[in-house]
Amino acid sequence: MAQQQKNGQEQDLNQLRKVRREKLAELQQNGKDPFVITKYDQTHHSQEIKDNFDELEGKQVSIAGRMMSKRVMGKASFCNVQDLKGNIQSYVARDSIGEENYKEFKKLDVGDVIGIEGEVFKTKTGEMSIHASHVTLLSKSLQILPEKFHGLTNTDTRYRQRYVDLIMNPEVKDTFIKRSRIISAIRKYLDGQGFMEVETPMLVANAGGAAARPFETHFNALNEDLKLRISLELYLKRLIVGGLERVYEIGRVFRNEGLDTRHNPEFTLMELYQAYTDYNGMMDLTENLYRHVAQEVLGTTKIVYNGVEMDLGKPFERITMVDAVKKYAGVDWNEVETLEQARELAKEHNVEFEERHKKGDILNLFFEEYVEEHLVQPTFVMDHPIEISPLTKKKPENPDYVERFEFFMNGWEMANAYSELNDPIDQRERFKAQEEQLAQGDEEANTTDEDFLNALEIGMPPTGGIGFGIDRMCMLLTDSAAIRDVLLFPTMKSKE
Repeated sequence: MAQQQKNGQEQDLNQLRKVRREKLAELQQNGKDPFVITKYDQTHHSQEIKDNFDELEGKQVSIAGRMMSKRVMGKASFCNVQDLKGNIQSYVARDSIGEENYKEFKKLDVGDVIGIEGEVFKTKTGEMSIHASHVTLLSKSLQILPEKFHGLTNTDTRYRQRYVDLIMNPEVKDTFIKRSRIISAIRKYLDGQGFMEVETPMLVANAGGAAARPFETHFNALNEDLKLRISLELYLKRLIVGGLERVYEIGRVFRNEGLDTRHNPEFTLMELYQAYTDYNGMMDLTENLYRHVAQEVLGTTKIVYNGVEMDLGKPFERITMVDAVKKYAGVDWNEVETLEQARELAKEHNVEFEERHKKGDILNLFFEEYVEEHLVQPTFVMDHPIEISPLTKKKPENPDYVERFEFFMNGWEMANAYSELNDPIDQRERFKAQEEQLAQGDEEANTTDEDFLNALEIGMPPTGGIGFGIDRMCMLLTDSAAIRDVLLFPTMKSKE
């Protein structure tokens, strides 16, 4: 029965599409092909007219957008036009636009892109409207928009056909407008702090700077295999060596990993590096940046995600990884002296580990298992074990740990920052340790980057660096449930 109903709906849609094509053919035969129109003089957007009604009432305007509804009532009709800023009603009367233009208007379909010239007025019911003097068809819609009251609700279709999603769901458009404003606010803040925006290569011989599997490709002209970058770090540090002092990049990075509500294989990362500061400087910058962006885009430093309020106005909590594990797992890592002890504790607490994992790796596994979910309010988790931080300066008083923090909100890692390792001899040893991990089956380990080591040998000043996940930031600030909701075109499995 359901299949019969589906077949019947498809036949109805096919008939409606056929009628639209016939209407287009008729227009073209009569020399009124909408697709030959190259421009339209749009004086206002819908919301501007509503916001400035008092001064625009009685004045002539022209708007353009998609017709979302139409009510024909003999010699006078109403239609609703949706544009970038919202929507507005138009009153279309035969006596005002002329018999010929009215006949053309009556043949228009919901979904058509039209231009309306007319006078701003209020209807008897008090609705701000445009009294049309002329209607122009700017583009004929040959497809059928989803039925208005049910809308476009299938998430798979929404992600695949984002263009329809943006038309049918105003809150989706609002999310992406906010995303654009978030990125603008980040740039504005960093530019004001003396940072310089730069661009670095996406196609690289050595994909380093993060623990991730890269995508691989082949460059025909040089007959060389290349990788897509997994981070921005190693090139930006080369620029610190070159004396640029404060640099940042907002760009796409690519990681050959799974899809879930917080991961997409290509995503937007922002990394910045500042000479002559350390990870404490990066904490201050993060706190100030998040506050600035929330205030600029949302008008408040209190954000609500999935019903939970998070306060960016208060000082962010700062806690070491060791103290966090002690607080939430009841295990004091300061008392763990050997790898054997670490393994025994892991077994006791049902923390799964691999043979290759060292003491510091197991501490991190405890952190992931017991701590992350509790870090809802803005929190800096500091001083990670050296085993999981191959590009970070050791803590002078305790070389088993490094000057690194991860920034958490809502139980998610939002940023990762270091006092950057600038000792080329130490860095070579760390790369070597990473290659040993690679040989033992860790597909996310780094390999030695000789040119980067050469840059460090030229001399890099003490530097603080940080990487921000822009998509997660957008999720939190727009109360979006999944990363796909803040990516205009998320990665999807091909339809068979």
